[in-house]
Amino acid sequence: MPDRFSTATRIRALGAQAQARVYRATGRGPSGPRRNRLTGRAAVLALVVCALVVALAYPMRQYIAQRSAIADQRRQAQEARQRVDQLREEKARWQDPAYVRSQARERLNYVLPGETGYTVVTPGATAQNSADRHDASEAAGRRPWYTNLWDGVDHADGSAPARAASN
Repeated sequence: MPDRFSTATRIRALGAQAQARVYRATGRGPSGPRRNRLTGRAAVLALVVCALVVALAYPMRQYIAQRSAIADQRRQAQEARQRVDQLREEKARWQDPAYVRSQARERLNYVLPGETGYTVVTPGATAQNSADRHDASEAAGRRPWYTNLWDGVDHADGSAPARAASN
């Protein structure tokens, strides 16, 4: 009677029997065929997690941008409040007649009746003014006459020492 199984099949069967004997002797069971660690459920779970990350990325970016814009608006509102406070304080100062008088004296060189006003000119300023006047006289030929007239009026006080030095 011929043998129905091939040699390879018999060797596999003998190997399986030997493996079973070894496992019985050690007290452990056979592990069976080795499975892939990535199951279908794990793949679906990974796909769902990736979809959630992609779906939430844009709204999170918008949320962060809006929070930043809100912080900027709050900062600008605080600066505006500080500026309003400064302007209120300045307005209150301008309501004081003594402050108005001091600003008129300082900014406009006003004097009260009976006082004598003085303007102090530094020595280096007259040399610079004469150089500026020389440059201005070259440009005076190209300007309208009324501009030259007003420049002459503006520089009339400073021109006397320059003329005295040139004589």
